[in-house]
Amino acid sequence: MSQVYRSDLKESDVTPKEVYLNRRQIMTAAGALAAGSIAGPALAKLATVASPYSTDAKPNTLQEITNYNNFYEFGLSKTDPADNAHTLTTDPWSVEIGGLVDKPGTYGLEDIVKGVTLENRIYRFRCVEAWSMVIPWDGFPLKTLLDRVGVQPSAKFVAFQTVLRPSEMPGQRTGILPWPYVEGLRMDEAMHPLTILATGIYGEPMPKQDGAPIRLVVPWKYGFKSIKSIVKITAVAEEPPTTWSQMAPNEYGFYANVNPQVDHPRWSQKSERRIGGGLFAARQPTLMFNGYEKEVAGLYKGMDLRKFF
Repeated sequence: MSQVYRSDLKESDVTPKEVYLNRRQIMTAAGALAAGSIAGPALAKLATVASPYSTDAKPNTLQEITNYNNFYEFGLSKTDPADNAHTLTTDPWSVEIGGLVDKPGTYGLEDIVKGVTLENRIYRFRCVEAWSMVIPWDGFPLKTLLDRVGVQPSAKFVAFQTVLRPSEMPGQRTGILPWPYVEGLRMDEAMHPLTILATGIYGEPMPKQDGAPIRLVVPWKYGFKSIKSIVKITAVAEEPPTTWSQMAPNEYGFYANVNPQVDHPRWSQKSERRIGGGLFAARQPTLMFNGYEKEVAGLYKGMDLRKFF
């Protein structure tokens, strides 16, 4: 993966949407807005700066990003989130932050993003199902929020929880998964500069089907680690339970690092299908840590990545 690093970024270096959206994509974005799939006025306008952590790969279109994804709270099909997520109320929104922190409390989204510089992060996204995209997220480092609430030295992990709202999320009225959806990171993973809380895509507030109004993005891990529609963040001393590792521990480990050398029990992880590549496009080789090996390999030095998968 080619990374672009710049040391002279200023807040005035706002990323214009035209850099990423061609005319057809702009029309698609307008259609999504008209359909009411975008989060509410708490983040009605996003001003973002370019990020030194972006890949130079071409992003997928907004149409592809918002109409092909997993969000089982809205159904099992890849198109179910786009069809059903309009029912989710995202304004007002608050996140409970607790556990081993100095400033526990329930914080409104407007307070969480107040004074934060949102960055446009063009990241590779790799699903455990062996398909991939490139997504231009808008967000800020999770570390920024954790530093503000004061993580205590005894905290070794961070746990996350998705909103539990079965009246608005039809998938939660089924037994597909144990609800609410929960995830977790080791503290050094959470504090890594690549780990962000995303509040938008393509300069617009986060679409509901993609995890509005605020979600986690950890680009070197499989997509299921990047928990959506977060309502709870807890600093804890012990490894927290995670939904998929509870459901099928032999298939989905806590770490979920993208690793072409460790196959899923039911399919290979050596290559991936790039969404938007066309019917006859060749599969692409999967890169170690999804192409972020230089940045994150040191986090796992000395670990058996087949055991801690």
